[in-house]
Amino acid sequence: MNSELARAPYPDQRRRAFIRSGALTALAVSSASRAQETWPARPVRFIVPSSPGGGTDLYARLLAQALGDALRQSFVVENRPGASGNIGAAAAAKATPDGYTFLVSANPALTINPNLYTSLPYDAERDFVPIVRVMGPLLLVVHPSFKPRSFADWIDAGRREPGRFSYGSAGTGSPTYLGVRMIEEKTGARFLHVPYKGVGPAYQDLLGGQIQFMFPDLASALPHIRSGKVIPVVTDRQSPLLPGVPTLASLGLADSSAPSAFALVAPSATPAAIIERIASEAAAIHRSPAFISRVESQGLVTVQETQAELVQALRAERDAYGAFIRRNAIVATD
Repeated sequence: MNSELARAPYPDQRRRAFIRSGALTALAVSSASRAQETWPARPVRFIVPSSPGGGTDLYARLLAQALGDALRQSFVVENRPGASGNIGAAAAAKATPDGYTFLVSANPALTINPNLYTSLPYDAERDFVPIVRVMGPLLLVVHPSFKPRSFADWIDAGRREPGRFSYGSAGTGSPTYLGVRMIEEKTGARFLHVPYKGVGPAYQDLLGGQIQFMFPDLASALPHIRSGKVIPVVTDRQSPLLPGVPTLASLGLADSSAPSAFALVAPSATPAAIIERIASEAAAIHRSPAFISRVESQGLVTVQETQAELVQALRAERDAYGAFIRRNAIVATD
């Protein structure tokens, strides 16, 4: 019972207290409704838990521009790299849930790290509400000096001389590492892993010939493919940008790759009306032929799925990564 009502000793006093209480409640609800109706009234922040230049950053900027145009407000990308995405994810989870901070993240923070770290400064499932995502095809790219140019020759080299040929990754908790490990598990090939703090430093050594290959997302590899600095060998998801490049499925390894995806999620306490608004706008953008064309030209693939389907997909990926990580006794190195 309202404390003012409980203290009022007479009926008329209680009636006046009830009216005041109802008026205050209605005012609060009205104010909250107006705030949500006018959202966004100021710039919105997209936290990206990785450095500029990768697929996550690219998707965040494409989506930020599209949402900004649709909602007539600025959407600003803020890069917060470190700890395989944990730093940026924690910052988003702990941000004021007022609809002005969202997270755009790749797999590590949402589906891999919960299985890789014994403790995290956030809960990937409880602290976030998934909204939309795109997929980023992964592909094997080799330095031009690396002689094996077919998938079969690459596997043969890894079997014949295990540990001789090296590859770079964005860290132990990244699809760029787990993708290679999954292929190794299926084929018996073995390669030397060289972890980096992000794909940028890994590319520097790949382009310089210090490592022989990588298994990155297409979005980050595309400029280097077009310039001829790396050569694509195989991909886990067909793209019109990779004509003639075989898929793992066509080679009998359909389930041997770590799916690479980039998702927009909201802190879970964000007002439902705001989540519904941005979800509706983002879904419409993802269905737009112009956005689809722009995204695909950058090496990404839009995914047409409901929020419920996205929640289930992330949960299934989290479980699948967990089974693989436990089976291979993989532990975090940072």
